[in-house]
Amino acid sequence: MKNFLKEFKNFAIKGNMVDMAIGIIIGASFNTVVSTLVKKVIMPPLSALVGGMNYSEMKLILKPATNKSEEVVIAYGELFSVLLDFFIVALTIFVVIKAMNRFQNQAEDVSNEAVITPKNIELLSKIESLLEEQNSLLRDGKK
Repeated sequence: MKNFLKEFKNFAIKGNMVDMAIGIIIGASFNTVVSTLVKKVIMPPLSALVGGMNYSEMKLILKPATNKSEEVVIAYGELFSVLLDFFIVALTIFVVIKAMNRFQNQAEDVSNEAVITPKNIELLSKIESLLEEQNSLLRDGKK
């Protein structure tokens, strides 16, 4: 039990839990933004294109409602809205990760003087250059 508490303390202190909490909170807020965007901005023009029909109400009735039972339907309009939500979220995540990777690649490029290269990358680049120089000297010495 003592080891478990120590591991949890290390996990919480290192920031992993805080990073995860921030990600969850931002993700929940982002979900609300995307849902509103789809329902209030994207779907109305699409509905106008199909004659004013509300996509979320589009359904295939398998069995009509009676006094004894509810209507049985396949609500494909709601599925369309959810798939559109998913597509927008996936596209946004793709664009954000692509931009992050581009900035990371620029930061790791030692020859790019527009971006300040982190010291660890700069040192690794110098070590790589020295190793290549050493290997070429050793190869030349063996000939």
